[in-house]
Amino acid sequence: MEEKIYKAVFVGIIKPDDDERTVNEYLDELVFLSETAGLTPDRKFVQKLERPEGATYIRSGKLDEIALYCKENEISYVIFDDELTGIQQRNIEKTIENCAVIDRTSLILEIFAQRAKTSYAKVQVELAKYNYLLPRLAGMWSHLERQRGGFGTRGGMGETQIEIDRRIVKEKISKLKEQLSKIDKQMSVQRSGRGQLVRISLVGYTNVGKSTLMNLLAKSDVFAENKLFATLDTTVRKVVIENCPFLLSDTVGFIRKLPTQLVEAFKSTLDEVREADILMHVVDISHPDFEEQIRIVEKTLGDLGCAEKPSMIIFNKVDAYRWVEKAEDDLTPSTRENVPLNDLIHTWMTKLGQDCLFISATEKTNIDNLKKVLYNRVRELHVQKYPYNDFLFQHYEEENIQEENI
Repeated sequence: MEEKIYKAVFVGIIKPDDDERTVNEYLDELVFLSETAGLTPDRKFVQKLERPEGATYIRSGKLDEIALYCKENEISYVIFDDELTGIQQRNIEKTIENCAVIDRTSLILEIFAQRAKTSYAKVQVELAKYNYLLPRLAGMWSHLERQRGGFGTRGGMGETQIEIDRRIVKEKISKLKEQLSKIDKQMSVQRSGRGQLVRISLVGYTNVGKSTLMNLLAKSDVFAENKLFATLDTTVRKVVIENCPFLLSDTVGFIRKLPTQLVEAFKSTLDEVREADILMHVVDISHPDFEEQIRIVEKTLGDLGCAEKPSMIIFNKVDAYRWVEKAEDDLTPSTRENVPLNDLIHTWMTKLGQDCLFISATEKTNIDNLKKVLYNRVRELHVQKYPYNDFLFQHYEEENIQEENI
């Protein structure tokens, strides 16, 4: 039986203060997200506006254009790059019939639901879904009790029914929070039992190669794939470099416009980041907008209270870096696309010194140097934290510590 293809179109707006190139990159990322969710990208629609329309996000003329295109091309999903209000979504659905109208947040939540493997991750995603659903109940969803927790379909509901649904959702949110609280206590006990070892946490934008680097350093088999959010469950491994052991954790990647519901639900998972002694910020240097990704990760770390934590920045995928040489008579300002890799390396290493390394995890480029830096950083930090445990580096015998999937 031939698998059905679900085609999707994408909608964004350009406001007066927006950079058009950046908006298009956001939409490209939305396309990548849709592919991760199993959809087939079809076309992008962009409209220049002073601000989003309160009732329909975009103007009626553009909305009619999208509706006609969807009808003629058998489109299944219309995905908006910004979060839609319940009123906007309902009004758009009246014009674009027989299509699912969703926003970036809904799409990310769906990907998280697909990717969650452990019970902990599943509870976190379910909590995020209900937090997203709660303010959008009016006029959007049929009775949730019959749906048994899934997203329903549109339908007319009286005020009494809406209140019943709100109560059901709030009760589910309360129960899910209780479940998370119990699991949090178990995880806290796990972390406290890891012994006197330095902890390093891999952080970074999604799909920059954190899991690949984890597999390389820990000689493990953490799931790694060229898709966004390949890793949701925090994984902790013991790594030994020469006679120096430490714990390395790989956590969920960050992304632009990460839904607040997910940040809230995954705060417990990100305790690994909060409790880390060192953060390894992994960056995909081959990405055309890697500097913006660095800023997004740094902002998210700041929101988690980790901005001042000792860190190092690891520029990954040097093997995939591409640039185009400018002509001698070209006087236009240099951009990322025409800067040689060596110039970029010099710029960043001048700024960050020894806390900046350039590697390729897939090609194992400069990995020996990375291990040497990690060895020195871990040893120095261990002596500071555990001054009476110097024997660790003199008579270390490797133990069998179980891998943890949180």
